[in-house]
Amino acid sequence: MRVAAIGEAMIELSLAGETAGVGVAGDTLNTAIYLKRTAPDVRVDYITRLGTDAFSDRIADFIAAQEVGTKYITRDPEGTPGLYAITTDDAGERSFTYWRDSAAARLTFMTDTGPDFNALARYDVIYLSGITLAILPAATRTGLMRWLQAFRNSGGRVCYDSNYRPKLWLDQDSARLANDAMWALTDIALPSIDDEQLLTGETPEQIARRFLNMGRTGALKRGPSGPLCLKTGQSYSFPQAETVVDTTAAGDSFNGGYLGALLSGSTQAPALRKGHDLAIKVIGCKGAIIPA
Repeated sequence: MRVAAIGEAMIELSLAGETAGVGVAGDTLNTAIYLKRTAPDVRVDYITRLGTDAFSDRIADFIAAQEVGTKYITRDPEGTPGLYAITTDDAGERSFTYWRDSAAARLTFMTDTGPDFNALARYDVIYLSGITLAILPAATRTGLMRWLQAFRNSGGRVCYDSNYRPKLWLDQDSARLANDAMWALTDIALPSIDDEQLLTGETPEQIARRFLNMGRTGALKRGPSGPLCLKTGQSYSFPQAETVVDTTAAGDSFNGGYLGALLSGSTQAPALRKGHDLAIKVIGCKGAIIPA
């Protein structure tokens, strides 16, 4: 089994009073790392673009140290990685400040002759998010989605999490159109109720009905309400976290645990529980990536 995760790897500053811890994270990277930890026998590669600076080297070294493949990470001598800072309140809820407008990841797949997606043909499963789509130029985004359709037609599987971040999109209508088109290309859907409400204005009931009618495998993440299995329509109420330190990467880690279990042959209920239990561990620690 070969999995490619596409997106943006960033430098993470986790603030604690007057000091900050420096780490590496990014929504699809977080999922790739937790997928690999859950399913060590699955080959997981990360696809992005970095600069040639010391921080880009730090990111590449970190990804490799997590046993996630870096072969198809390209380098841009004029590019740099994005950076974000996390602050959390007393309940562990986080807020972010980003510096990413000139990030090299925005030119992932770009060549002198246009976008090239040939590296993706080596995989069985491709994972991406709404952030992946949002940072790419419109022409690259359109080309990638066309390529994914052909990939599915040839037997590949696509996994998608909408991860809606309004500031990354030109406007809400553009995001909604891209998101709708992406769900139509998705085999394993991993939406979050908060993102979908923010993007569409639907009620939780309408969102659940929409995804169940799609007939996809996957899970609708609903926070304390527990995940809704999109394959069976069954809701799960798992034990809640006793301690919440930092909710960063809660959804990403759920995705990694769930996908790792599912791609290793698990049925839905154990895979959902795996994702849930992993997310509980992650939100009990600071930062997106907890120690292995």
